[in-house]
Amino acid sequence: MIERSKEIFGNGISEHVYRKALKSKRKYQKKFGDDSKADYPVRVVKNPYIGDILGVYNIELGADGEVFDAEDTGCFDLQRGLIVGNIRMGFGHYRIAMAMASAAKHLGYTPYWLDLNSFPQTTGTKVIQAQNELYSLGSRLSKNPVFNKLVWEPMNYEGFRALSYNATDQKNAELMAAIYRNIPKELPVIGTHVWPAQAAVHAGMKYVVNAIPDNWPMALHLAEGSVHTIQCHNAYMGYRILNGMKKGKVCHPMDDASLIYTGHYVDHELVSNIEADCAARKRRVADGRPMRFLLTIGGAGAQKEIFAAIIRYLLPVIRENRAALYVNVGDYKNVWEDLKKEIPQMADQVTEHMDDWEGTMRFAGEALTKEVAGIHSFYHANIFEAVYCTNLLMRSADVLVTKPSELAFYPVPKLFIRRVGKHEMWGAIHSAEIGDGTMECRDIPHTLQMIDLFLEGKLLCDMCDNILANKSIGIYDGAYRVVRLAAGEAGNTNA
Repeated sequence: MIERSKEIFGNGISEHVYRKALKSKRKYQKKFGDDSKADYPVRVVKNPYIGDILGVYNIELGADGEVFDAEDTGCFDLQRGLIVGNIRMGFGHYRIAMAMASAAKHLGYTPYWLDLNSFPQTTGTKVIQAQNELYSLGSRLSKNPVFNKLVWEPMNYEGFRALSYNATDQKNAELMAAIYRNIPKELPVIGTHVWPAQAAVHAGMKYVVNAIPDNWPMALHLAEGSVHTIQCHNAYMGYRILNGMKKGKVCHPMDDASLIYTGHYVDHELVSNIEADCAARKRRVADGRPMRFLLTIGGAGAQKEIFAAIIRYLLPVIRENRAALYVNVGDYKNVWEDLKKEIPQMADQVTEHMDDWEGTMRFAGEALTKEVAGIHSFYHANIFEAVYCTNLLMRSADVLVTKPSELAFYPVPKLFIRRVGKHEMWGAIHSAEIGDGTMECRDIPHTLQMIDLFLEGKLLCDMCDNILANKSIGIYDGAYRVVRLAAGEAGNTNA
C-alpha cells in the first residue's frame, strides 16, 4: 500500500504530523476494531426509493442476491456501470450523488450506490458515524455566535484546509477500504465525498474520480491517486497550487492530470428543463400569479428560526395570493411540528404532504402546469425521499431559499440565507457572480429585504436570463462531464 500520509502531491509531511495520523487510526482501531482483513460479500439490489427515477442499484453486504459478473450483459454488466460512492453527512453529498446517478442514467450507464455510512457492522461505518456526530453537533452549536466565531468557522475555513488534516484523513480512510474487497476493481468510482474516493484508492480500485463539492480549496477534499473534479474556475486555481494548505509556504502544485474543471454537478432532469422552467417563472411574473418560494432545510436542521421569520413575513402576502410557499423539512418532522406551534396563525393556509412519496411526486408534477396557492409542507422519513423532494419541487419553484451549500450550484433563482460554516460563503459568492443567486443574507432583516426585491419581479426575471446564459456555455453540465470522465478512464466511452 502506498503511504499517502507522508507525502501529498509532492509535499512532505512532518514526522510529528505523521505520528499524529497513525495515532488517530489506532484510536479508531482500538475503539471499533480492525476489519481490514475481512472478506465482506457484496450483492446488488435495486434501490426501492430512487431506483426507478434514477436507475440506481444499491451495493449491500450479503452473500445472497445478484452479484457483479464480468460476463453479464444485463443490469450488472461491468462495461456499462459505475459506482457512485458517497456518505450521508447532512443532505449535500447525497444530493451530489443523485446528480451523478441521474447523469449516468441519461448517458446509458447503471449507477451503483455505495454509501460507506450504511454498513454498521464495518469499522469504516463506525468511524464515519463518530465523525458525523461531531460535525452535526458543531453545526447545531454554530448557532451560538461565540462558538461559531472561535471554533466552528475557523475549523471549517482553515482547519480543514491544512495538508496535515488530509494526512490524518488518509490514515483513517484506510479503515474504510474493506468494503471494496469483493467489488470488481475495473468498475469506475465517482466519490461524492472524499472518504469513498480515498477508500477506493486504498482498496486498489483502478479508476477513481473525486468530485469535490466545495469551491473553497481545502486539503480535506484531496484523494491523491484519483482524478479530482472542480465546479468553479476560481477553485481550480486554488486547488492546483494547494493554496494556503501549508500556511504561508508555497506548496508543490497538483499535477495537471489530477485536476479537471467540469462545471456544476446538476441532475439531468433539471438541466434538460432549464428553458421550460425559466420561461414558466417569467410567465408567472408577467401574469401576476403567486411567486413560489421553496424553503429547504439542511441535514443538520440548523435554520429553523430563519424559516419561522420568513413564514411570518410571507403569511400576509400568501393570504393576498401574491406568494405561495413550499417547505421541505427533509426527514426532520420535529422541525415542522415546532414551526406549527410557533406560527399557529398559518394553519388555515397549510396543506401537509407527510411521508407520502406518491403524493409528493404527483404534486410536483401537477405544479408544473397548475396553479399553486397557500403553504405546502413536505416531510419524508426516508433519506432518499427527503433529499430528492427538493429536486422534484425545484422545477416548479420560483425562488429557492437555502444556505449556500451544494444547492448554490443548482439552476434555479436562489436566495441565500446564513451559512453553516465559513467555507460555504464561497457558494454564494460564486452564484452571485454568475447571476443565478443573491449575496449571502447573514441576518433575518436582510433576508426579508431580499424577499421584497424578489416579489417585485425584476430580480427573478434577471436571474432566469442569467441561468439561460449560463446553460449556453455549459456551466451546469458538470455531472455529465464527471460521468464521461469516469467511464472514459475505464475505457467505457460509448455514451
